[in-house]
Amino acid sequence: MYYVYILWSKADQKFCIGYTADLERRMHEHDKRKVYFSLRMAEPKLIFYEAFLSKEDAQRRERYFKTAKGKKTLRLMVRESVKE
Repeated sequence: MYYVYILWSKADQKFCIGYTADLERRMHEHDKRKVYFSLRMAEPKLIFYEAFLSKEDAQRRERYFKTAKGKKTLRLMVRESVKE
């Protein structure tokens, strides 16, 4: 399985969007600040993930979430999780 995941930093009001084949390992890396992007985030928290059988499908979904339209859709999907 491949996973698209979304981290949210309430303090920074920013998303971190990525994909991985091992979600547990990747979250551990983010928690230990071994990932460049999460180094710059204040207390990133996993708020959403999706699972895919295909790596290509996961990559496509990740690219979509990184677009302006994708971020707008994402904010609607997780609006309760990103409230101030």
